[in-house]
Amino acid sequence: MAKKEFQAESKRLLEMMINSIYTQKEIFLRELISNASDAIDKIYYKALTDDSLTFDQDNYYIKISADKESRTLTITDTGIGMTQEELENNLGVIAKSGSLAFKNENELKDGHDIIGQFGVGFYSSFMVADVVTVVSRALGSETAFKWQSEGADGYTIEATDKETIGTEITLQLKENTEDENYDDYLQEYKLKEIIKKYSDFIRYPIKMDISVQKPKDGEENEFIEEVEEQTVNSMVPIWRKNKSELTDEDYENFYQEKHYGFDKPLKHIHITVDGMLRYNAILYIPENMPFDYYSKEYEKGLELYSSGVLIMNKCADLLPDHFSFVKGMVDSEDLSLNISRELLQHDRQLKQIAKNIKNKIKSELQKLMKDDREKYEKFYSAFGRQLKYGVYSDFGANKEDLQDLLMFHSSKEKKLITFDEYVSNMPEDQKYIYYATGESNERIEKLPQTEVVLDKGYEILYFTEDIDEFAIKMLMKYKDKEFKSVSSGDLGFEEENKEETKKEQDENKELFDEMKNILSGKVTDVRVSKRLKNHPVCLATEGEVSIEMEKILQAMPDNNQNVKADKVLEVNINHDVFRSLKEAYSNDKDKLSLYTNLLFNQALLIEGLPIQDPVEFTNDICKIMN
Repeated sequence: MAKKEFQAESKRLLEMMINSIYTQKEIFLRELISNASDAIDKIYYKALTDDSLTFDQDNYYIKISADKESRTLTITDTGIGMTQEELENNLGVIAKSGSLAFKNENELKDGHDIIGQFGVGFYSSFMVADVVTVVSRALGSETAFKWQSEGADGYTIEATDKETIGTEITLQLKENTEDENYDDYLQEYKLKEIIKKYSDFIRYPIKMDISVQKPKDGEENEFIEEVEEQTVNSMVPIWRKNKSELTDEDYENFYQEKHYGFDKPLKHIHITVDGMLRYNAILYIPENMPFDYYSKEYEKGLELYSSGVLIMNKCADLLPDHFSFVKGMVDSEDLSLNISRELLQHDRQLKQIAKNIKNKIKSELQKLMKDDREKYEKFYSAFGRQLKYGVYSDFGANKEDLQDLLMFHSSKEKKLITFDEYVSNMPEDQKYIYYATGESNERIEKLPQTEVVLDKGYEILYFTEDIDEFAIKMLMKYKDKEFKSVSSGDLGFEEENKEETKKEQDENKELFDEMKNILSGKVTDVRVSKRLKNHPVCLATEGEVSIEMEKILQAMPDNNQNVKADKVLEVNINHDVFRSLKEAYSNDKDKLSLYTNLLFNQALLIEGLPIQDPVEFTNDICKIMN
């Protein structure tokens, strides 16, 4: 029997496809199962238009058989089969697809989409096999044909016998090497694992002979091993079922089956879209943050399916970074794939799906906040930080999308509130949204800078995470209300006592100038405070860098620029300590220096900033005591 050469491409092209197009060898089984599903789809379609054909679902399946002794793996289908001419055209010409031709010639109905479009998937068999044998009998033919090839050198075709219509592909596996154990593809567990991973939702049964332990008749605690045929795929994916048929338990079971997380999902989102771009999606908002969420090992992304076949395990392009905690999958028949069916050829469809998913996640989170505040707060405690990063990242490109999802602890409500709730509660005379930063709510409540704002009856939002103030600086305002730190040099209501403050500042100018000189390089100014009641001093800031930002930047390992806030020491002239300062200025400049340094270090400690010389500070305290 003469060997025929491949008509189109050379040995080099076939080697390129085998070695370069597919990133994982196990993909071969996905491709062969997809081709088998296509063959059954073709019979189904013909039955729709040919009254002489009937399509009984029970008679159509795909069978996977492994023979460990002969080291062969066989994939059998009861599909439409191939004639000699079709074997020549579909398998003899690399990258010519019978499925694509069938799809182009026929208008497919009932959601049956032919998966294989490129004719390359079949050749992935040569990644794991030295010899590939195809025996096929076409619908309406009494004769079967055998196609066989050892790779790029060519192939043979001859007539043969086959009792039933369909195709049987047998792979003679390669010998094991140090790097590859091809015997894995003969193992029952490995085959089931690959099928569940890539082909679980092929619409026809995928059957295997499975070894099972059964009790031995009349014997206790003794078992015999039997082989029984089992269907190993789920067939009908949950996302193609009507939402009304599904329960919360169904969605939770799917979450566990797909190993999306070890927790229970806080919320599921089921999306079905028909139109110019068709897709289904099931998304989950986890209850808890994954242990590796903020590590470089964490991979964001959704599972991406094309007509029920897994294409990508983690498609990062489907989720923006600020929603990277979302788990789930997307299935679409309209994706343009490249020839390996592993990557997207055009990203226009993917971008549209991603945009829709982003908007849906946002709207569902807003709905959760409105309908179940307790559950939303549970979500926010786990992933609120990521939303804040989303506001800050990409130069604030996503701030409009995320601002209504943010929440902060309120000085008045003593609980988390939104910006919208804050603004709704503002007195008419309040110009700004006030916030204070610190390590904890308890620490912030003790800050001297909060006194005057609270006395005015204004609410303060507590920022306790390192990202908070950076995000707010990017947000700048909400509903035309600017954000203002309680430590800001200008609180927005100093105009009320502007003349009085100027008079007090002028009266004590020489004292403050002397104190500023003592603290040279540490503060930019010393002045009268209108925000203090019970405390002698506090620090205010001028410029874009706040004290909290300084602490964060100083803690970073690559902070080479030594960025610091422009600090102002504010003095409460109604406090007893101020009288001691005035007396020292008049009578004892050394004592003034001692008092000034002590008060500055006190202000640093209140802010949680380190003291430059702790030994000097303790010595100064001893001097006061003596």
